[in-house]
Amino acid sequence: MQKYSRYKQQLSIILMIVIAFYLFQFCFFNYYPDRINIVKGDKKAFDVFFPFTVKILQDNNIVNCGPCSKNTLSLKKSYEFNTIQSGIAKMQLKLLGIIPVRDIEVNVLERVYLTPGGNSIGVRLNTRGVLVVAVTDVIGVDGKRYNPAKDGGIKVGDSILEIDGEKVKDAEHVVELLNSIKKETIDIVIERNNVQFTTQVRPRKSVQDNCYRLGIWVRDKTAGIGTLTFYDENTGIFGALGHGITDIDTGELLKIENGKIMSARISEIEQGSKGSPGEIKGAFYETQDALGDITSNTEFGIYGKLYKKNLDNNKSKPLPVGFQEEVKEGKAYILTTINDNKVQKYEIEIVKAQNQPFPEQKSMIIRITDKKLLQKTGGIVQGMSGSPIIQDGKLIGAVTHVFVNDPTKGYGIYIDWMLEQADFNYKTKSEFAQTKKDRF
Repeated sequence: MQKYSRYKQQLSIILMIVIAFYLFQFCFFNYYPDRINIVKGDKKAFDVFFPFTVKILQDNNIVNCGPCSKNTLSLKKSYEFNTIQSGIAKMQLKLLGIIPVRDIEVNVLERVYLTPGGNSIGVRLNTRGVLVVAVTDVIGVDGKRYNPAKDGGIKVGDSILEIDGEKVKDAEHVVELLNSIKKETIDIVIERNNVQFTTQVRPRKSVQDNCYRLGIWVRDKTAGIGTLTFYDENTGIFGALGHGITDIDTGELLKIENGKIMSARISEIEQGSKGSPGEIKGAFYETQDALGDITSNTEFGIYGKLYKKNLDNNKSKPLPVGFQEEVKEGKAYILTTINDNKVQKYEIEIVKAQNQPFPEQKSMIIRITDKKLLQKTGGIVQGMSGSPIIQDGKLIGAVTHVFVNDPTKGYGIYIDWMLEQADFNYKTKSEFAQTKKDRF
């Protein structure tokens, strides 16, 4: 009886281990990206464990798939994808070859070539309407204290787009409109969290300057220094920074009307140290010729079109783009500008490459290993955001953030997420999804 009980206990333990193993597999499949990118002409292996199998749904001329090994005794089975032409195929994970578990799209892409940047650029943005950065009281001509904006439901972070039917151009235009409208109550169009609505506000005449006020501080433009990530020699389309430009007071992503990038000259570098991020300080002038127009400010960088396709101090040649699936931990280098306004390369190490099913800014953890760069800057500093990351001769991403407590380390973003924001005239994965979805 005791022997039977011991066997039963051992069997229960084995059963629990098997269940835990396959629960882990199910969680793994649920976390796996909905889409796998493979460059046309390349091959890719995909591993599954018994009792799961892989099957390509429907016959197609995009990709074929088969086991890499015929060893049936192994619990792990590797499948190899061989690409045929661009487009999207669909594979299905099955339990025991019968029960569908997960569908994953296999996206075969043409290899994209872009010119890496590394140039230090000046960035000037004009907001859409004006951004409310503070709400305050107005002392009226009667000596009483009023708060028109608060009474009208206006909050910090709101964008004022229109006043009484007229589109707001800038901060001065707000003052002009408030003092030219001969109405006690005015309609104001607000945008908050990407939703527009109209509110009514009663401006008050201020005892300070005898002008009508809403009781708000606003911002209509911003400027700074960053780094160009890439541009397309054929279209002039560019991407920079790798992260969005936010307002310093509200922390909100700036909604822009337009903007410019210009050549910047570095004047000083403040070294980074533990607890104190460094900074590249430079100058650019609005009177000088702009390099290009900024058309969008997103969470994953700024984008637009260059006026001149070949930058004077950028001698780089177009490089193939390396997608997330091609990034590996190990040696790489960045292109950036810190000396004599020349783009130079510096060695780094990719410490960790994240598996990201969805776009995120912090795709890679990187470490600066180049002694010259460490001596000059102490590591990653403000102004280096957007510096292109190159690995195995491919443009794979851009520097985005620094670790405050260790400036030798920081984050990088996959180039995949930046390309999704840029308006290129080539077939991206999203365009494939639209043009090929009728196949399945």
